[in-house]
Amino acid sequence: MLKFTIRRLIISFPQIILLSILVFFLGSLMPGDALSGLIDPTVPIEQIERLREQMGLNNPWYIQYRDWMFAMLQGDFGTSFFKQQPVLDVIGDRMLNTIWLSLFSAVLIYLIGIPLGLVSGRWNDSPLDSLITGYTYLGFATPTFIFGLVLLLVFGYTLGWFPTGGSVGAGVTPGTFEYVVSKIQHLILPSFAIALIGLVGTVQYLRSGIIETKQKDFITLARAKGVTEGKVYTRHIFRNSILPIAAFFGYEITALLGGSLFIETIYGYPGMGRLFLESISIRDFSVANVLILMYGMLAIIGTLLSDIILSIVDPRIRIK
Repeated sequence: MLKFTIRRLIISFPQIILLSILVFFLGSLMPGDALSGLIDPTVPIEQIERLREQMGLNNPWYIQYRDWMFAMLQGDFGTSFFKQQPVLDVIGDRMLNTIWLSLFSAVLIYLIGIPLGLVSGRWNDSPLDSLITGYTYLGFATPTFIFGLVLLLVFGYTLGWFPTGGSVGAGVTPGTFEYVVSKIQHLILPSFAIALIGLVGTVQYLRSGIIETKQKDFITLARAKGVTEGKVYTRHIFRNSILPIAAFFGYEITALLGGSLFIETIYGYPGMGRLFLESISIRDFSVANVLILMYGMLAIIGTLLSDIILSIVDPRIRIK
């Protein structure tokens, strides 16, 4: 397992380098540059050109990429042109917010999705299974932001049970119990909006796995030996049916970290997805490039994590 992990990490380095080249090159092709959203149109052209020269924006893209990579290898990820702060400082708080949102969403996905998948698979073709399956079809066809808007309208504005924006209440002192409660309250609605769509795949994978596994010969043999139905499902059927979910766990976490853009925008939640959209709109490429690179690295790590978890869950699968 250790050799496999090290080998995969070594293979990942060229992928990350290629990704960084593509990201920087495509970013350089976008109209405008870092000064486009900052300079007043009335500023003389000579002054604008002087600033571009000082910032290295007139250099070819590959020269700018070389300087960017060398700086990152030294721990300098650049400075946000818009906020005039180090990129890591700009991303830091937003990253923490997105991590909390993703963790809450993942917990809800598995707390709700696994029981629904078990019920749907064990009693397939029943009225309850039809109801659960009908919801999954609806979830497949409905964009995440629709669920987000409905939850915001009903539980935020109409009933007033939860906050409608932000990540914490105004004037709350960090580190206090009130601060923690406020953070959780602001996480509930966006987390549920993401989970209500995210659990669809979990339910379908688990349901299909259970229906397929309970028809296999070793299940018939276990029942013939007098094993109780409860043990048949917990020790044999469920253990074998959970493999697809385990295999996609790493991808799921990566998707949650990088795919909450619409929800963060709807709820005004200050996360990385919203920061990425803001960075693109104001041509703050120093922040946008680092965010895209981080998303790409998360995808690579998610693939590795899925392989490791799958080999742990199923002892028959050992990746040497």
